[in-house]
Amino acid sequence: MCKGLATLPATCLKSAKDIKHKISFLLQKPEAQTADQKPVKEKNAATATAKRAPAAAEVGKWKESFSHMMSSETGRIVFTSFLKSEFSEENMDFWVACEDYKKIAPSKLASRAKQICQQYVDVDAPNEVNLDAATREETKQNVESACPSCFDEAQKMIYTLMEKDSYRRFLNSKLIQDLCQTQTTNSQEKKNCDHAESRQVLTGGA
Repeated sequence: MCKGLATLPATCLKSAKDIKHKISFLLQKPEAQTADQKPVKEKNAATATAKRAPAAAEVGKWKESFSHMMSSETGRIVFTSFLKSEFSEENMDFWVACEDYKKIAPSKLASRAKQICQQYVDVDAPNEVNLDAATREETKQNVESACPSCFDEAQKMIYTLMEKDSYRRFLNSKLIQDLCQTQTTNSQEKKNCDHAESRQVLTGGA
């Protein structure tokens, strides 16, 4: 943090505010699906994460591999924003729903499996994901005897679809380019602020 803000160059302070605003805009959390809401605790955690600007190293990891990005909650939030711009956010919503499904109590598996199937798997479902006919039918049969792994094949197919299709466009998108540029600018502005603070110390400033 810069000390003695009143004595720092106006450009330094203005740039810092611009950067904060830009990152907040890029990391806006997509609205949750009404029929597939997460527990309040998880939503609050995701919102808190969205307000944290990712470090340059973290963004670099997202660009290295799809798995790195998917293992980062902030990465998933940013990628979901991109999917939303392409009207394909149902893919991430389905993947997350499958992850959450594996963690619920056994007594709730059957009812939750039917909800997921009706929401994402059935033909003409409200948020139908792009599955081939064989995988779709296999998944629907699995749901009849619900177990933690009944969506595994469908989830794997959607993961691969996002990795081979959407992720490649994401890497070339304005969204990730702007985020990388913001990180570069942020780093430069921090150096400028640090230099200004050092000068104040040397000259006896606050």
